[in-house]
Amino acid sequence: MTKFVFVTGGVVSSLGKGIAAASLAALLESRGLKVTLIKLDPYLNVDPGTMSPMQHGEVFVTDDGAETDLDLGHYERFITTRMKKTNNFTTGQIYMSVLEKERRGDYLGKTVQVIPHVTNEIQDFVKRGAGYNSPDAVDVAIVEIGGTVGDIESLPFLEAVRQMSLRLGPNNAAFVHLTYVPWIAAAGELKTKPTQHTVQKMREIGIQPDALLCRADRPIPDDEREKISLFTNVAQWGVISMPDVDTIYKVPRVLHEQGLDGLICDKLRLNTPPANLKRWDDLVYETQHPQGVVRIAMVGKYVELSDSYKSVNEALRHAGMKNHVKSEITYVDSETLESGDVAAQLGQFDAILVPGGFGKRGVEGKIAAACYAREHGVPYLGICLGMQVATIEFARHVAGLTHANSTEFEPQTPHPVIALIDEWQDADGSIQKRDANSDLGGTMRLGAQSSDVAPGTLAHAIYGDVVTERHRHRYEANTQYLDRLRAAGLVISALTQREHLTEMVELPQDAHPWYVGVQFHPEFKSTPWDGHPLFNAFVKAGLTQHQSKKG
Repeated sequence: MTKFVFVTGGVVSSLGKGIAAASLAALLESRGLKVTLIKLDPYLNVDPGTMSPMQHGEVFVTDDGAETDLDLGHYERFITTRMKKTNNFTTGQIYMSVLEKERRGDYLGKTVQVIPHVTNEIQDFVKRGAGYNSPDAVDVAIVEIGGTVGDIESLPFLEAVRQMSLRLGPNNAAFVHLTYVPWIAAAGELKTKPTQHTVQKMREIGIQPDALLCRADRPIPDDEREKISLFTNVAQWGVISMPDVDTIYKVPRVLHEQGLDGLICDKLRLNTPPANLKRWDDLVYETQHPQGVVRIAMVGKYVELSDSYKSVNEALRHAGMKNHVKSEITYVDSETLESGDVAAQLGQFDAILVPGGFGKRGVEGKIAAACYAREHGVPYLGICLGMQVATIEFARHVAGLTHANSTEFEPQTPHPVIALIDEWQDADGSIQKRDANSDLGGTMRLGAQSSDVAPGTLAHAIYGDVVTERHRHRYEANTQYLDRLRAAGLVISALTQREHLTEMVELPQDAHPWYVGVQFHPEFKSTPWDGHPLFNAFVKAGLTQHQSKKG
C-alpha cells in the first residue's frame, strides 16, 4: 500500500519546500523505493498558464501537456519518476471539479460543503497522483502543500491531509514541516518563537509534525534544537537544521546526515537498504571543481526574478558540469538593448541565449541580441520566443522582408513570418483548433511532440533523426514564408510530422559556428546527471568561443 509524507511550510514562503521535498524523495529513491511527488497549490487559477512570471515564477510543462508549478521541475531533476498532470493541482481545479459534480447531480441534492465534499475531492486528487490502489502505485508519495500554515487559503488542503492521515492509519502517513529560524543581528541570536507559533497553528487543527526542517542562514546549535523540540512536541532527532548551502545538490546529504530519511522510514515502517549518495557526492564535486568558465548572456525581460527562468538556469548549469566548466550566467534586460549600445552590453560574452516569453515588451531588444549573435559569430540559442525573434531578425535583415514581425506584437505587419497557429495535433493524438477569439487559458500547444530532423544539420548531430520535446506556445513560424527564408539561407532543420510546423532553425555551419533556434522547451528535460544534448552542445560551443578569444 502506498504511504504518504505531507510536507508543509510555516512562517514565510519561499523557504525551499520544493527542494526539501525533492531531496527527501531522492533519499528514499536511493534506498530502492519507488517514489513520486505531488504539489498542491492554494490559488484559484485552474493552472499557472496565464499567470505572470512575476507572480508565479516559471511554468513547468510535463510530457502529457500540463502547465504546472516550477517545483515539479525540481522533482524531475532530483528523482527518476516523470511528472504528469496528476502530480500538481490547484484549489481552482478542486472547486471546478466539485461544482461540475454538483451541476451533474452527483451529490443527489445534498448541501455541498467544504467538509466533506471539498476535502474528499482533495484526497481523491492526492490518491490519483500517487496511483493509489492501481498498477502504477508507488511505495511513497511525498505531497507538498503550497502556502503557509495559518493562511486561510491552504486550510482546506491541511484539513484534507489531516483526515487522510487519520483514515490511512499511524504508520502510513508522516508530516514534515519546514520552518524559518531567523537570526536577529541586533540581539546576536537565533529566534525560535516563529517556529513555536507555526507548529502551534498546526497542532490547533490536529496535525503533529514528525520532523521539523529548520531553515536558517547558519547551522542551528543543539541547545536551540532542544528548545524547539520541547516547545513543539517533536523529538529532538526530528528537529533538523537546514542551513543555507551554495548548491541545491548538497541538500540530500545535509538531510541524510541528520537522519531524516531514517526517521521517515521508521515512522512508515519501511525496511530498506541504506541510502547510497555517491552520485550526489560526485555531482557536488563537479560543481565545485570546474576546469574553466563559459560566460553566457541570458537576454530576457523577467531578469529581476531568476525564478522565471529556473529550468533554463539549471539546464545551463548541468551542461556546464558535463563540459567540466562553470556556466556563468549574466541576465541582460532586453529592454536596455532597444536604445543602448548592443556591442557594449553583449561583447564580453561567449554565448547568447534568448529564452521564452509573452508580450511585446522587450521584443526589439531580443531581436537586436539575435542580430548581434548572427553578425559576430557568437553561439546563439533561442528558445520558443527566442527562435521566433531569430526568425524575425533573419527575415528583416537577410531575406529582405522589411518590417517582418509576429502577429502577436504587430497584428497588421506586412510580413507575418510568425503567426497564430490554428490547428495542431496534441500529445494524445487529438486535433486541436483555435482562432484569435479563443480563451487564453488552455489554448496553447502543450506537451511532448515529435518532429523529423533534416540530415546533415547541426540539429541532426545533436538529436538524430527524431526530436521529442515539450511545448508551450501560441504562435508558430508561418509556413507560407518558409521557402523565402530557406532561399535566403535559413536552415529549417526540424518540422512536425503532421503539420510540418517549424520546430528548429539554424544557420549553415559555414556561415556561423553555432546558431540554433527551437520552438520547444528543451530545458524541461535536462537532468544534473546527463545534462541535455542541446544545452551540452551550446555550452561546448561557448567554451570553444571562449578559448578562441583567449588564443
